[in-house]
Amino acid sequence: MSKRPISSSRPAHGIPADKLPRRQFEEEHGGPSWVWGVHASLAALANPARRIERVVATRNAASRLPEGIDVQILQPDAIDGMLPPGAVHQGVAVRAHPLEPLSLEAACTPLDGRTVLVLDGVTDPQNVGAAFRSAVAFGARAVILQDRKSPPLTGVLAKAAAGAIELAPHVRVANLGRALETLRSYGYLTVALEGEAELSLEDAFADKRPVALALGAEGKGLRPGVAEACEKRARIPIAPIMESLNVSAAAAIALYEARRSRT
Repeated sequence: MSKRPISSSRPAHGIPADKLPRRQFEEEHGGPSWVWGVHASLAALANPARRIERVVATRNAASRLPEGIDVQILQPDAIDGMLPPGAVHQGVAVRAHPLEPLSLEAACTPLDGRTVLVLDGVTDPQNVGAAFRSAVAFGARAVILQDRKSPPLTGVLAKAAAGAIELAPHVRVANLGRALETLRSYGYLTVALEGEAELSLEDAFADKRPVALALGAEGKGLRPGVAEACEKRARIPIAPIMESLNVSAAAAIALYEARRSRT
């Protein structure tokens, strides 16, 4: 498959592409998948690591694409039919092969002062996508995910990330506790974010080593084995009337504090 798709304004059966009827979305099982929305699509097209299979867009949205991109012009409802129900595509979608994860060593060494974000049991694609967005916004080095229980970096997740999955390297590991122990051996300060911890983030980050920051899913929090693998446990001070923060909001605050404490 070529790096860029071949444009096709008229399919083999002779019906113009912009007149194709809406079709029922087919669930995807591995291989190429759709990324949609302007920011997510433009970031995928700009990423040299992506293998692009197809680009579809409305006539208006196509004007926002880079020159030289082969795009199939379709009506909005035809694009709707290619995507999951409710997908807000903003007139553009890209079908691409998945991003390949890096190894822990390749993504996190040698040390350069940047933070590594570790997500334990966070399965909501919106939350993972938002966490990727915060990771890029606050200069994190990589995002580490559990191999089997984390959502794929496609679709809703990619839309929520607004292009950040193309910019932040990701790692998938079978055992997050072991990964945190390895990060500590590399020289990272490993910090578990827990609402009941006594240590504040500000005090935890007084140690100036680069941080590997572990967060768990809202409600469940970090699994005991993952928390125990961390050198410190810290909390974000919030009003007692509120029990907890959404995990993506907590990630944004903690990533900001990690960066602020090292500048």
